[in-house]
Parts: sequence; structure tokens; C-alpha cells
Amino acid sequence: MPMPSLTALPIRRLTFRDLAACADLSEDRGWPREEHKWGLLLTAGKGYGIDDPEGGLVSACVVTEYGQPDRPDLAAIGMVLVAERHSRKGVGRHLMRHVLATTGTTPLTLHATPNGRPLYEELGFKVTGRAEMLRGRFVPDGSQPDAVTRAATAEDLAAVLRLDGEVFGSDRTHVIARLPAFADQLRVAEENGRLIGYAAVWPNMDTHVVGPLVARDTATAKALITSLAALSDRPLRTDIDVRHEELLAWAKERGLASIAFNAVMTHRVPELPGDWTRRFAPLTVAAG
Repeated sequence: MPMPSLTALPIRRLTFRDLAACADLSEDRGWPREEHKWGLLLTAGKGYGIDDPEGGLVSACVVTEYGQPDRPDLAAIGMVLVAERHSRKGVGRHLMRHVLATTGTTPLTLHATPNGRPLYEELGFKVTGRAEMLRGRFVPDGSQPDAVTRAATAEDLAAVLRLDGEVFGSDRTHVIARLPAFADQLRVAEENGRLIGYAAVWPNMDTHVVGPLVARDTATAKALITSLAALSDRPLRTDIDVRHEELLAWAKERGLASIAFNAVMTHRVPELPGDWTRRFAPLTVAAG
């Protein structure tokens, strides 16, 4: 029997049971399988996918909503993938239009690769920023950090959520509360008993990803990265807002090399909410 048009195939919600199929799709496109990250996204966000009649997934993406559960004020789109054998057939556009319709009037954001950017621009997304991906073995310089950091405890969660809400501009409780289980390390920075920053490092294939990274200033961000690196035996990876030029230069001096640039794009809102000056790196570009 002839295969139906790919854009006529139904789009369904994905669940945690689809994790292996999503990882297979990542691998099909030459990406790492990233099963740990897929697990977070499929449980904290909403996955959408198209089943391939011949097995596996034709396409998939994840939408992570923030704000009130019944009235989100921001949603991040990520992991937009189309199987290689079905690429350039309008499937990605079909899936994205479904997401746009499903999210109604909710403001949207995403990180776009150079290859994906033309499609998103066609759909009405505008470039509002850039992030630089860094990767490498962190080499400490032996100096004393300018800020005091320590391992986070359960008692810090309320303060972390307050700070994150201020900086991100939306309530991310359902994602941030998962960090203690998701991350290998979660650390906070303090001054006179007051929380001035926090950061996590989580495993992704052979690297440790630094994110989120929220800090009062660049010195605090450096202290948090240094403390996380000291506890890691893997290369570090992170995506830093290019406006944080001092932190980027410092990270490169410490052994992290530039890998790629992604465009930060928004739809239905002129720019991201919150305070970018304290928002150094996202949890993952897939979730903002």
C-alpha cells in the first residue's frame, strides 16, 4: 500500500514511554541520544510527535510551558527533529504549525540553529539574541573566587525558586524543583546569608552541562562555574548569552572552546521577560 502523505499523518502527544524512540530520532540526525535530557523534557514539558507507519518517529519536538499551569505566560520549544529519510518534505513546518495552533496566544521562545532559522522566521519568529556554545576541559587558574559557593540543600529550594522567578520572569517551579534529581551537582552562591546565584551541572553523554546559571554578576557566575568544575571529571559544556562578553572570554581562557552559535528567537513577544543581566546560561537550550 502506498504510504500516506507525511503531513496527513496524525500528530500525537508523546510520553515518557516514547523516550527510546526520541533518542533514536536524535541519533538518526547525527545528534547524541541524550536520553537523560529527553527524560526531563518529556516529563516536565509536552512532547509532540508523528509516528512512522514503518516504525519509529517521523518527527518530534517538546514544548516546556512556564507560569500558571492553566495559563502559561511563556513556552520554550526544543528538540525539533525530523528523521533524515523524511527531511525536506514539509514535516517540520507541519509539526511547528501544530505547536503554534496548540499554544494559542502564549509567547514562545526557541534556540535556532542556522539550518532551522529560516523555517522559524517563515513562521513569524524574530531573532532577539544569540547564545554561544562552549565545550572543553576546565582549567582553574588557582585564584580564590570572589563569591562564596556551597552545595545546595533542600532548605534552599524556596530561595532558589524566588531568585529564578525574578531572573527568568516566569514561574519555573515544575522544572527547577526537578534539578536535585536531574543534576549531578546543584550549588548556590551567598552573601551575608542571602542567595545571589545558583547553578547546576548535569550529565549529557560524555560531558557535564552547566545550566541553569543564574548569578548577581559575572564574578558570581565565575565562582559557580569554578566550583562545579572542581567536582566534575568530564569536559564541560554550556550555552552563554553573548552579551556576557567578560564571562565568555574568561571561560575560553579556562579551556572552553567555542563550538557553535544559536539564535535566540521569540514569537508573540518582542523579547524574553526577566533580567538578562543575571541570566547567564539556560538549563538547556531546548527548555530555555
